[in-house]
This record gives sequence, C-alpha cells and structure tokens, in this order.
Amino acid sequence: MDLNIELQVLTKMKKAKGGTLFFVEDFLRFGNAKAVAKALERLVQKGEITRVARGMYARLETDPVIGPVMPGLESIARAIAKRDKARIVPTGVMAMHLLGLSTQIPMNIVYLTDGAARKIKIGQGSIVFKKSTPKNLAAIGKISSLVIQALKAIGKDNLTPEQKEIVIRQLQKEEISRLEHDMRLAPEWIRKIMREAIKQRTK
Repeated sequence: MDLNIELQVLTKMKKAKGGTLFFVEDFLRFGNAKAVAKALERLVQKGEITRVARGMYARLETDPVIGPVMPGLESIARAIAKRDKARIVPTGVMAMHLLGLSTQIPMNIVYLTDGAARKIKIGQGSIVFKKSTPKNLAAIGKISSLVIQALKAIGKDNLTPEQKEIVIRQLQKEEISRLEHDMRLAPEWIRKIMREAIKQRTK
C-alpha cells in the first residue's frame, strides 16, 4: 500500500514542471498525512525528489553546468502563501531587488502577510512572514505595492535621483487605476513620486 502511495506521489510530481513545489497536502487523496509524509521521505532517500524545507518537496530542474537548481526564495514564499491562502508583500532589500533598485540578492527575506507569522529556514537563508495590518496589504498593483515597501526601506532622505528615476520608470508599467488606488495607501512623500509617474505617463 505504501509503495503504491509512493508511486502515485512520484507520478504526480513527474507530470509537473521541474522545480514545482509540493506539500504533503497535495497528495492526501493517495493516503493519510502520515503515509504520504513517509512516501515523500523515501523518495528523498532514493534521490528521486529533494526536500526543499520542512514539509516542502520538489523534483529539481537540472542546469547542464551547475547541476540541480533549488527554487528561489521568492518562488518558495509564493508557494507557501498560495497553500495558506494568504496575501504576502515583499519588503526591504527583496522589494528593492525586484524593482531593480539593488543588485543584491538577499539571503534572508521578509514578507508582510495576513497569514501566520513564522520563520522558515531554506539552506543558508530564511523566509520571514511578518503579520501586518490590512492597510499594508491592501495595495492591488504588483509594482506599486513593491514601490511602497522599497521606498519605505530606503527612506525619504536617502533616495537618490537615480533610484527615483528607476521607480518612476517602473511605476509607468503599472495600470493607472491600480496606481491611483495604491497611492492613497502610501505616505505623502511616496505619493508625490507616484503622482509624478502618472503625470509623465499621461503627457
């Protein structure tokens, strides 16, 4: 019976794109949580799949030069949020990196969430989910929500003209209706930059 669960789990994972993340909950139609967890651990021991973090597994994509490629922290965080039906917003260095304001790829990333607060160790790095107020998660534009968090991390007095230019270029890719909505959630100094992006776009 357990071998049958193992085969069904592996078959399902093989059908997915390499690097797709799976949790025990994804296989509960094949058996109970304990049996599925055992099947996953056996597949890890056999080298068929990789344990990415506690309770999280994947069949890794393989690069011809560097070999197996672990999923990025951003992908892992998004997968956890999807499973938990939680909203998340990247903050600090991660938000800056995603906008092109920093070339630094953070080893430890912090997300604001309306889900459970927790810290997850991934290899040498970690993902922190920090419980936040509904207002901080109310932004509906992907770019504008990143901009608000990135600029808060940089600070009004530390923002360089070059960084401001990058932010305005990025904001011009956002839908105006989303930008206008999210502008109301930002501090006034960030709101001015968002208004400037709208003004330049509508010239």
